[in-house]
Amino acid sequence: MDTEDLFNMIENLNNIVWGSGMIFLILCTGLYFTLRIKLFQLTHFKLILKNTFLSIFKDKSTTRSNDKHSISQFQALSTALAATMGTGNIIGVATAISIGGAGAIFWMWLSAFFGMAVIYAENVLGTIYRYKNEKNQWIGGPLAYLDRGLGCRWLAVVFAIFCILASFGMGNMAQANSISSAMSSTFNISPLVTGIVVAILVGIIIIGGIKRIGSITQMLIPLLSVLYILASVIIVLINYKNIPKTFSLIFNEAFGISAIGGGISGAMVKRAINIGLRRGVFSNEAGLGSSALLHSASDTKSPELQGMWSIFEVFIDTIVCCTLTALVILTTGSTSSNLDGVDLVIKAFENGLGQYADIFITVSILLFAFATLVGWSYCGESSIRFIFGESGIKYYKLVFIFVIIIGATSKISIAWTISDIFNGFMAIPNLVGILLLSNKIKIPNKRIIHKDRDNNYN
Repeated sequence: MDTEDLFNMIENLNNIVWGSGMIFLILCTGLYFTLRIKLFQLTHFKLILKNTFLSIFKDKSTTRSNDKHSISQFQALSTALAATMGTGNIIGVATAISIGGAGAIFWMWLSAFFGMAVIYAENVLGTIYRYKNEKNQWIGGPLAYLDRGLGCRWLAVVFAIFCILASFGMGNMAQANSISSAMSSTFNISPLVTGIVVAILVGIIIIGGIKRIGSITQMLIPLLSVLYILASVIIVLINYKNIPKTFSLIFNEAFGISAIGGGISGAMVKRAINIGLRRGVFSNEAGLGSSALLHSASDTKSPELQGMWSIFEVFIDTIVCCTLTALVILTTGSTSSNLDGVDLVIKAFENGLGQYADIFITVSILLFAFATLVGWSYCGESSIRFIFGESGIKYYKLVFIFVIIIGATSKISIAWTISDIFNGFMAIPNLVGILLLSNKIKIPNKRIIHKDRDNNYN
């Protein structure tokens, strides 16, 4: 079997996994939880903001943890954002527009809106059923609620296996490939050299465990996010005259309305929906359960409060960062360049900021993707610990570090396709689990948020 046949086989499997059945399951799950919490992510956004992002300026307990095996609520958010705010926010958006058209952005928004309710449910359940193992380390997320909530250890093991594979795909190969592609394009550095250097740096960090990961992401992610948002806002404001036309294009193409003659194309709609939802899930990971693995390591005692932190996570990740990337690309008219991926993003920022934009984007991708590598390593590590115990951790870390080099030197199309497949495999047991345990999901209020609660619920 040659390389082309292998790629076609992988692509066919991806089309099966992300067929109409998966899209229907994700949308219906998101709609169900949105109705169950009565559009809480929309109607109570002020309460969410007050008890998450704004709380870090008035409550030191949200930014530091005295438990050596736990991280603070803000560190949990930063680590979860580190796992999501990688190439999905930059290259993933460019890929979505290139393949699915501007309309894919609308479906990314819809994915995020429903995803806020889904990720809230994941994190509430992940915190309710989490427990500490013999080493006093948290076991949470889908591993806990599938095992102890549903009483289906075999399903938790299935999820853990898929999570390990996803940590090598989306959490590793896709990120390493994006870093090496950007470094090669901008600085002409060999992908092999980039892969080796990144592997060494990641190895140094992940050996230190969740506390070191939390400390690194707490420093990296806020600064990176602010710089990227500011640069994007500047470009969009420079091209403010194109903003109305850009939003019109997004909505028209989302529903298949052709610019020529106003006709409606079913094929355009199907492509926009499929690509938009897939890239949306890739970006914010709502429905995969990975966020709950990271948030369950927090020292919080309120499952509902931790769920609110995850809602804010999706808002920043997709509604803010992905939207700004899309607006930069579309308002600058960069799609006419027929470029894709990182080259399209670099072109868009060059059109807005000038010749040094390629360095800015390359460094942004490098640091975002690096943070994603670090964050996802913990997801895989948690799954290894659940199945094999501590004995398997050192071997997992060695393999994870080695796969970085493979990802850095692979074709980007294969890396992204493999990532999509493993995303889908993770989502199935996780969505089944949260739907069956949906009676445990409560709408947050001030009493629930601040009431100390036992972490072991039945």
